[in-house]
Amino acid sequence: MISLFFILLFLIFYSYIGYGLILWLINNLKRSSDLLTIDFEECPFVTLVIPAYNEMYIIDKKMQNSYQLVYPKEKLNIAWITDGSDDGSNIYLSKNYPDVQVWHQSERLGKAAAINRAIELSQTEIIIFCDANTMLNKDALVNIVKWFKNEKVGVVAGEKRVFKNNELAGSGESLYWKYESWLKKQNAQFYSSVGAVGELFAIKKSLVKPLPLDTIVDDFVLSMEIAHNGYIIAYAPDAYAEEEPSANEKEELKRKIRIAAGAFQALFRYLHWLNFLKHFRLSFQYLSHKVIRWLLVPILLPMIFILNIYLVTKQDIQNIFIILLILQVFFYLIVVLNLLIKNLPKLLYIPYYIVLMNYAQYAGLVKYISKSQPAAWEKVKRKVNI
Repeated sequence: MISLFFILLFLIFYSYIGYGLILWLINNLKRSSDLLTIDFEECPFVTLVIPAYNEMYIIDKKMQNSYQLVYPKEKLNIAWITDGSDDGSNIYLSKNYPDVQVWHQSERLGKAAAINRAIELSQTEIIIFCDANTMLNKDALVNIVKWFKNEKVGVVAGEKRVFKNNELAGSGESLYWKYESWLKKQNAQFYSSVGAVGELFAIKKSLVKPLPLDTIVDDFVLSMEIAHNGYIIAYAPDAYAEEEPSANEKEELKRKIRIAAGAFQALFRYLHWLNFLKHFRLSFQYLSHKVIRWLLVPILLPMIFILNIYLVTKQDIQNIFIILLILQVFFYLIVVLNLLIKNLPKLLYIPYYIVLMNYAQYAGLVKYISKSQPAAWEKVKRKVNI
């Protein structure tokens, strides 16, 4: 029982901290490569695709942000794909922004279908996707396309940044994405980033296969399939998309559950991503960064708590197990305090967010098994500052 307890404890530590530390040590031992640069005149033709479902409220702000992007104007095509929108956003875009392409059909088939259609309609090899509610830094596009000078790169993942606020969900989400950004950087320096997020990423059109229409985490699947075919997912932290956090805990949980359902769908549908014989490094990264966290940690957290209680009841128990049980109880007390008391120190949001994420895995698994998670995205309410 003691051996089992420490094995389980190690797996949790490895998933959240140990894996990142291992990559950090390896990366610091490696000789750093020269940073890629690109002359402004060298920038390729690109299409900036903005998938949007009933996003009328943000159009003007998003277009103002898009016009401020530093990129050769003659090489930048901006396209909105508004499938299923019934708020008049497609008409508003066509009327007020005639220089922008608007791809619209009345039927809403989900984001995967919209992405498939956007890729088919795009006339450039490089396609950059970003969400309507995210604002890009002015050099984002230049900082993304420079990575494609490396012929091994098939996808470039930008950085997601979440604004801080005093809400519990917002602060936890912001802290989480800071850590995830650091981990993405370590992954990319080691070999390849593990997936991309829809807030900002770029692909080579010629490498893409159409997504199944029921795909839930389309951005992740699209990028990982390209990586599995032998290309690298580069990470560009100097190309970032900023967005407001979820409006409250309920909205953040809804988002997490959907992502969890999509994670299980991807895990079981694309088992070949764990083919260590084909791509050892990528499979090792995928297992360490994603699979253990998705599949094992939600089970291990309650298991080690129960095992710890059992071990404390043994007569010949060592003090270390009493200390570990006290630490676990303290961890869950912090979670409860987060629910009862507002404006705790920011670091104390971390336990709450960890529990929230792992609860979402259970709920997401249920939705995946019951096939009750629709591919069409139910928009999460966010703090809005227009």
